Amino acid sequence: MPIATLRAVALDCPDPLALARFYAAILGGEPEAEDETGRWIDLEGHEGTSLAFQAAPGHVPPVWPSTDGSQQLHLDLTVEDLDTAEAQVLALGATLLDTGDPTRKWRVYSDPAGHPFCLCVD
Repeated sequence: MPIATLRAVALDCPDPLALARFYAAILGGEPEAEDETGRWIDLEGHEGTSLAFQAAPGHVPPVWPSTDGSQQLHLDLTVEDLDTAEAQVLALGATLLDTGDPTRKWRVYSDPAGHPFCLCVD
């Protein structure tokens, strides 16, 4: 029997609302502030695990790839077509980090706050 269930994945970032809007454009849903400070934003109304965004004024984005440290965490997002989805996330402000082997079924990007994420096809 498990001890807990996964409630949400929370990403530290300098601007929680901006990052929540970025992921809302990819996943759907609407950013909702926990309170008037805007230090914690939940992405509500999308399918899948909840995402939240927490203000971290001293946020230092992970470096990918790096031999000095790890990326700590990344999100794998399933898409129907890699080329189409890539054009869309790049237009939203993502950065392409690695395409790798062209026959590979995933590509690596970073969001506007520097968190790595992958677009994947089944």
